[in-house]
Amino acid sequence: MNYSFEYIDIILLAMIAGFIFLRLRGILGKRSGFDGKPPPQFQEVLKNMQSDIKENEKAEFDEKAQNEFLNGAKIAYETIITDFSDQDNKLVASKPLLSRDIYDQFNNALKERNKKGLFAEITFIGVNSAKIKEHKKINQVMKVTVDFVGEVITCIRDKEKKIVSGDPEKIKKIYDTWVFSRDTNSNNPNWLLVDTLT
Repeated sequence: MNYSFEYIDIILLAMIAGFIFLRLRGILGKRSGFDGKPPPQFQEVLKNMQSDIKENEKAEFDEKAQNEFLNGAKIAYETIITDFSDQDNKLVASKPLLSRDIYDQFNNALKERNKKGLFAEITFIGVNSAKIKEHKKINQVMKVTVDFVGEVITCIRDKEKKIVSGDPEKIKKIYDTWVFSRDTNSNNPNWLLVDTLT
């Protein structure tokens, strides 16, 4: 009887091995070489992997992370705007918050204002709203677009302190769309303003 059980075991193992072989053959195919088109099963695996990657990227910038980001973005928004009211027409406080291109653009604007002998008085009242319009990750770089609605009092004066434009007594509502970026591989946690869409 022991011998018969051993034969049954061998037969069962052979059947299992044959089943596995047929499954592998069905999935991998019989081709030797690569014809540039992966089998449908492999395409499905790739699709699932890409979906998992997207979900992981979303998890990296979840609701908590977005709220923390917006808190910092509001501070950056106020810092950058009020930095334009410096009497020396130089960007100081906001420089670490700007990409090189944006810094150059803003700095050139200040130089032009300085050439004309003009100075800006800006009183930042507050941020009415800051909403994330979109966020995406390209390679290791995360980009977040934010719609801001703020309130400021602005006026431009000449060298004689005469008002050229604006109203020092009137609150003005402003609308801005800014794009912030950060290299997720970098040890630097700071986000940089890389584009202004308004």
